Formats: sequence, structure tokens, C-alpha cells
Amino acid sequence: MSADYSFVPDAMKRAVPWVKTMGVEFPEVAGDRVVAELPDREELRNHVGGPHAAMMFGVAETASGAVVMAAFTDHTDKATPLVVRSEITYKKVAMGTLRAEAVLGRPAADVVAELASGTRPEFPVGVTITNAEGVTTGEMTVVWTLRPNR
Repeated sequence: MSADYSFVPDAMKRAVPWVKTMGVEFPEVAGDRVVAELPDREELRNHVGGPHAAMMFGVAETASGAVVMAAFTDHTDKATPLVVRSEITYKKVAMGTLRAEAVLGRPAADVVAELASGTRPEFPVGVTITNAEGVTTGEMTVVWTLRPNR
């Protein structure tokens, strides 16, 4: 039996108002992988007609947050997930709807074991941003931590 992650899209929209405001959708959600999509809207475009770099960053960071939520939802009573740092590379001009695929970079069980041992874990989430045709337009790594609740 697989876990049910159907709560993640609505939880993300409640926890992060930007997600709802921008119209981010989550067509695929699993415990170690999430796909987020940002629709093409004229008011989100840059001077060359594609989504602004801030939109690329935003949908990628959102996808990373959604996979963290899915992976560690059972542990939020013990720790709060926080971004430590991120790095993004813009590879091509993006046009149209953006798709961000986020993949947890370490097994969740390893991160939880580190937290249980009294260490504040850090773990990467890799994100690939593609355009409507599936061409990679950016790549991002977001390093997260689970800060123990006091």
C-alpha cells in the first residue's frame, strides 16, 4: 500500500499564499518527487516574452517545498522544515507553462534518523525546470534543514 499525498496541493496553497496567488498546480506528488506547474500568464512574463526569472525560481522552490512537505509531514511535530540555501542555473529562455520536477536528494529515513540522533540534518532537493515542450530551461538545488521544535 502506498502513502496518500493528495493533501499536499491544498496544504501548499494554505501554507504558502504565493502558490495560490500564482496558480501553481501539482499534477504529480509522491514522497520523494513532486511536479509543480506554473501557467503562462502575460503579467508573469519578462522583456523577451517568457516567464520572468523570479517565476522560474518561485515554481522550482515551491516544488522543492512540496516534496519536503510530502516526505516529512509525519515529523512536523518534532521539526520545522526551512530552506538553508539555494542555487539556480538558467539554461535557456523559458516560454509558456513552466514545469518544475523536484526530487529529494537523500532518503527521508536517513534525514529522520539524523534528526532523531540530535543532529540538525541538511538535505538537497534537485529541481529541473522545463518549458511546455519539455526542454530544460533551468536547474536548481535547494538545501533544506529540519529545525528541531523547542
